[in-house]
Amino acid sequence: MTQAAFAQALLNPDAAVPDGIVDPQGRPAPKRFSVYRNNVASSLREVLEAAFPTLRKLVGEEFFGAMAVVFLRAHPPKSRMLMLYGAEFPDFLATFLPVAHLGYLPDVARLDQAIRESYHAADSTPLPDAEFQRLLGEDLADLRVSLAPSLRLVRSPWPLYAIWAANTDGGPAPKAEAQDVVVLRAAFDPRPHLLPAGGAVFLAGLQAGKTFGESIEDAGEALDLAGVLGLLIPGKAILGVF
Repeated sequence: MTQAAFAQALLNPDAAVPDGIVDPQGRPAPKRFSVYRNNVASSLREVLEAAFPTLRKLVGEEFFGAMAVVFLRAHPPKSRMLMLYGAEFPDFLATFLPVAHLGYLPDVARLDQAIRESYHAADSTPLPDAEFQRLLGEDLADLRVSLAPSLRLVRSPWPLYAIWAANTDGGPAPKAEAQDVVVLRAAFDPRPHLLPAGGAVFLAGLQAGKTFGESIEDAGEALDLAGVLGLLIPGKAILGVF
């Protein structure tokens, strides 16, 4: 029996019990393997349930559990560290026919995943507010910034923030509009924030290493720069200016 054969049978309930599975007395032990197989699938399903709470609430516990089993059989873990297992879930949802009519679900999963990634990202020390306020009095056009490793940007043609807020904070029903979200971790727990006009393009430019001036130009006249900085500064997302 090879490790590959064992792993393949472990996540496939229709697969035969691999040769060599025996009990302490050396007798074939198909029931023991079945119990182990069920425990593994159950553990991975619980990881996904914890990782995608907004998605789970939208589709319901029973449907999410069934969908998670389909996913985990197609995408077994690649690492023994399960804290970020399920990164492929958003792309999986985009091709999962039973939810094809719910086009916003992949982006909801991306936001859940972004929040989880932000939580596990490295700690960082933000630029003091006073220092940034001093810099605002100077010409920032040619300067670049370093951003917190916990910052995540999720762009969506759907009312993504409103969907999250309605299912997490009891917010109002979403309206049909595109919304871009930035995930910031000012303290211990990350939190999504709705980006104002032009904010996503501006942030994407900064993430790509562009200067303030270049990023502002990319975002265009609609950019609400004060609104974006009003999120980044208290969100402790700016580490330095250079």
